[in-house]
Amino acid sequence: MLVHGIRIAQQIANIDGTYVSTDCGEIAAIAQDAGAEVIVRPAELAGDTAPEWLAWQHAIKTVQERHGNFEYFLSLPPTAPLRKLEDVETCLAALQPGVDIVITMTPARRSPWFNMVSKDVSGLVDLIVRENAVQRRQDSPECFDMATVAYAAKAEFILSAEQIWDGKVAGVEVPIERSLDIDTPFDFALAQFVMEQWQPSYHLKL
Repeated sequence: MLVHGIRIAQQIANIDGTYVSTDCGEIAAIAQDAGAEVIVRPAELAGDTAPEWLAWQHAIKTVQERHGNFEYFLSLPPTAPLRKLEDVETCLAALQPGVDIVITMTPARRSPWFNMVSKDVSGLVDLIVRENAVQRRQDSPECFDMATVAYAAKAEFILSAEQIWDGKVAGVEVPIERSLDIDTPFDFALAQFVMEQWQPSYHLKL
């Protein structure tokens, strides 16, 4: 999964350097063997509850200290191994003047105005968005699920902001079959199935 993302980055002509941020020696060794430069991530930024934004800031500062300032930042999380090169290139191309960061997304199968609910402390549920709620899904505003296929941003923006939504955000759509974010064993099994059915020459490994 990690090497797949590295290989994608290495195919993009205007990327000057490929880096892997990690606190794990085994991951670092795999990254180096694949041709990436390792950024040792501090323990406080490596836990499950650590904000990814802070890890991005640390990575940018580390690269600046080693190699000088640079303009653009691209993140390819290893948990989205079904991405294709064209998805990443489309994301990068959308980082135009007036845009601080570009996210990838896929059309949502649920709508907070129609069939997404939240539960209160008493166990009762209600629509997430009651205002302008609709009776038919077709009448709800267009919604998207964020994907982890790629993030492209201006390095200066990441360093100066506290989160994605502090800036001007653009989104590019990716096919749902390439947007799977692996977070559970079920997700991994599903990704393996997709690869076997649609890309039988590629074998997904942890």
